Amino acid sequence: MLSRVAETLYWMARNVERAENIARLVNVNNLLLMDLPKGVSPGWEPLIHIIGSHENYLEHYSDFTEKNVLTYMTIDKNNPSSLLNSLSAARENTRTVREVVPRQVWESINSLYLYVKEHDVELINKRHRYRHLSHVIDSALMVFGILDATISHNEGFTFIRFGSLLERADMTTRIMDVRSATMRDMPEDLPFENIQWMSVLRSLSAYQMYRQEMGIRIKAENILEFMLLSKAFPRAITFCLNELKGLVSTLPNNTEMLKHIDHSIDDLHKQDIDALKGKVLHEYIDELQIDLADIHSELAKQYFLV
Repeated sequence: MLSRVAETLYWMARNVERAENIARLVNVNNLLLMDLPKGVSPGWEPLIHIIGSHENYLEHYSDFTEKNVLTYMTIDKNNPSSLLNSLSAARENTRTVREVVPRQVWESINSLYLYVKEHDVELINKRHRYRHLSHVIDSALMVFGILDATISHNEGFTFIRFGSLLERADMTTRIMDVRSATMRDMPEDLPFENIQWMSVLRSLSAYQMYRQEMGIRIKAENILEFMLLSKAFPRAITFCLNELKGLVSTLPNNTEMLKHIDHSIDDLHKQDIDALKGKVLHEYIDELQIDLADIHSELAKQYFLV
């Protein structure tokens, strides 16, 4: 496979995964603000921190009102990670490799991009946003379902899966980091804390699986254990890293890639979950995000930059 095609498939998957994550974040934050009293509400600013765009946001907006943040998250062309920009990039990625992906994949991504473009105002409107963002989530999941069921599971599919898993792991770390920091800055009140930790799980579509696997009430340390160490839940860091390792094992010249992934897995399992609080948690998440960035860089160096 040409390195250009492999890289394009990788970014196609990352961009679709990113669009789904953005839509889910906005929907869950909207529900969280309805559940919390106004005085303890974290507002909309944490979403900007989650996507790592605080400086870029302040170049274009002076405050973190609901309308400004929603505009930036969904349709702002100045935000590389906005819903519209992510789908635009995914659409362009798919267009350039139409000969190697099923036609239905191109049609689905193109249709989703046009849907968001057509309903841009309604994505910000409080009355309609949940329905339209839910459509984005469902459509993105359908794209991956179509890919899984209709594309040959060869090297091309390996890079597609790698892109979606790496993007997913990165978003999981960002959500845990920013949400835990937000809770440290708010009054200690157990009912409200539980609601916020539930929002972390729901941001990751993890609430039901958490209750099934852990079988206990909502507790910060148990949520961290589940989201970091679960080998069965698809958005947990351990699951993603194990899947990445399996994918890399099928590729040639994979020694350095495997070293990077093994380092991340080993480091993850050395952590004392009970000690991951406050600054310690933030510092570890930073290390984990650097590891994920290193995995991406090594993948690009080994298979794309040739």
